Amino acid sequence: MTRMLRDTLQEWAGEAAVPHDLADRALRRRVRWPAVTAVGLVTGLLVAVAGYVIGPGGAEDTVRPAVEVTLPARPSPAPTDVRADTGDRLPRKLVAAGNVAVSAYWTHSVEKLPGSMERLRRSWWLYDPRTGGYERTSWAWVDVAPGLQVAAAIDGDGLGRRLVVVDLGTRRILTDVVLEHAVGSVVWSPDGTRLLATTYSEYPELWRRLAKNSLETPASTRTGYYVVDAATGEAEHHALPPMRSGAEPGFGDGPSNGNSRQDLGWSADGSLIWEPSTRRQQYRVYRTPDGRPHDAPAEDRYLGRNGWSRLSPDGTRLLGEPGLPTRITDVRTGDVVGRQPVLQLLAWADDDNVVALGCRGDCPNEFDAGLVLVSVDGTRMTPLTGKSDSRKEGSPVWVLTPR
Repeated sequence: MTRMLRDTLQEWAGEAAVPHDLADRALRRRVRWPAVTAVGLVTGLLVAVAGYVIGPGGAEDTVRPAVEVTLPARPSPAPTDVRADTGDRLPRKLVAAGNVAVSAYWTHSVEKLPGSMERLRRSWWLYDPRTGGYERTSWAWVDVAPGLQVAAAIDGDGLGRRLVVVDLGTRRILTDVVLEHAVGSVVWSPDGTRLLATTYSEYPELWRRLAKNSLETPASTRTGYYVVDAATGEAEHHALPPMRSGAEPGFGDGPSNGNSRQDLGWSADGSLIWEPSTRRQQYRVYRTPDGRPHDAPAEDRYLGRNGWSRLSPDGTRLLGEPGLPTRITDVRTGDVVGRQPVLQLLAWADDDNVVALGCRGDCPNEFDAGLVLVSVDGTRMTPLTGKSDSRKEGSPVWVLTPR
């Protein structure tokens, strides 16, 4: 996985064309939730979420390649220097530390629609090696392959039926795939050869405004997913209904998800796909790429919710759960080897340092945070980005990618 705080979440130029019956169609599928605060829902939408598989789905259609392209090779050895840009709320220069780089980031806004409906829109900034900084794009969704040489992007208004692979160094489109089913997210396999794109019948981040601090969300409209060969453009679709909500009457124990966005991801070695549940006991449900149920692989026991391994590169230490202060433990003994004055440990930069989300200082507001590089013992902390209030529109959500 290369997306962050999926789990991984565009206000592009021009206004969205809204169907006259959009509100009716969404409300016919809605599930009523207790009143929640607007901030709480939007915060939830910014976290990667997914659902329980209701049954295996066979391939529905396959888009065959017209020509095969050669994707740029990943740099070897990969750079490991530290790059920071703390002067602005949105960085203009590359942010990176050790094994990890900010390959892209997105901001959100809320768009008003007819019938008291609203929807979340994303605006994306993508790494541009030509300038060493970030360029705002018009794509609906972006993910960057390990090595920061190519990006996958969805062309559309939130959802799209065109999926492209772009050479970051030239901005040339290498692979261009027109799909039968609209996709709402795309993520690279760990080896940078395949794409996993989740399909929806309607835009997934939509809700009805009931009152100032009360919202009503529709049920998920996920229909399945594509597995795409990035070099050839061959794309095979598999049906996959959304996960049921655990709040439904008669629902028993087990994985569940009541969120409307239920994007899929890759296992650590790329051999399986998963959809996350909101249940703490089992927050990933695995399948083979063609849709058959599969047990969770042993290698994924250390996979964090953001798709990055919690295990240090040398295999000796483990990142702890979010919460100030965080902690890192010894894998064998479980003993705490360090506590860090940050909010969330995101990814190992190397064996001794971690890219984290931190508010710095005395942390009077935990939402006013930015990326930092923190040592295992917590004594050294280097700001990597400026700070921004994550509750407000226009705050960045970071996409981390292996260098």
